[in-house]
Amino acid sequence: MTTTVSAPAIPRRGIGRSGLEASVLSLGSWHTYDRMHFEDAVELVATAAARGINLFDVGVYAFPGGPPAFTDVLFSAIVRAAGIARSDYLLSEKLWLEGFGPDGFRPQLERALFRVGTDYSDLVILGDLRRDDLELRDLVLDLAELQRSGSIRAWGVNNWSAGNIQALIDIAAAEGVPGPQIAQLKYSMSRRSIPDGAPFARLWEQGITMQASDVMEGGILAGKVNPGREVGRDPGDIRAAIIASVPGVIALAEELEATPAQLAVAFTLTHPANTTTLFGATRLAQLEQNIGAIQLVERVGAAELRARVAPFWADNGIVDPEGP
Repeated sequence: MTTTVSAPAIPRRGIGRSGLEASVLSLGSWHTYDRMHFEDAVELVATAAARGINLFDVGVYAFPGGPPAFTDVLFSAIVRAAGIARSDYLLSEKLWLEGFGPDGFRPQLERALFRVGTDYSDLVILGDLRRDDLELRDLVLDLAELQRSGSIRAWGVNNWSAGNIQALIDIAAAEGVPGPQIAQLKYSMSRRSIPDGAPFARLWEQGITMQASDVMEGGILAGKVNPGREVGRDPGDIRAAIIASVPGVIALAEELEATPAQLAVAFTLTHPANTTTLFGATRLAQLEQNIGAIQLVERVGAAELRARVAPFWADNGIVDPEGP
């Protein structure tokens, strides 16, 4: 089953200084494909690719003792059914520090690649830094070997502090190996303190770029104040304030002749260091709506958009811009 759609290509931006270019919108898989009929998921992914989305995140959030996750296995079948060649998209995987052992990340990566049906990942993102028994140098050198062997093409981190990312950059420079290229960060109209703060500004100046995630706060900023599914962590305990801001978000979106979801996505596209904004979708209408955010930025202007959503900045002065 292959879907053909004729539409203008979505713009692309570089992933750090890796040489890889990603579409400014990327499609995630958390709590999506496992909630869809297979044929609908195939149509969704095929349409996304035809519209110009080339980065697909299939990182699995599953831990020992928890329920098994199959989103990456489903994705492997979806792209085959959609007829999308491996060379036509970028794959992003998660690597968890909890699984880093004597053999490094390779066993974990090989299992992930086996599940998704390929022999390399264009991008890997290291999960949250929750261990204090790791040497950052060991991580950098292990990732350099994976990159040298062709198992990965670039790497980044998820919700690390600016200081720890700087340490990775410095270690990589000292060792003469590739360092992190991208930081996946919570970024939205409500959660801005870290990506917009001075510590990360110094990283952007060095060539690191961002992948914005959690841009709709699990659907809350799209108007679903009771999303009915798992939502990410709440740094700063500001979720109640975010929910309280939703009527204002809806009103502004209506004034701008857009939807709240488009406004949420459009805001993230205004950050100069943002390579790509990650979102999930279970319906074609959601996909097309989010793609429309690109035109919203062009129509209203980045500076104007940032000024209009300023009242919704809920973590301003609450969350440390250094990051976790």
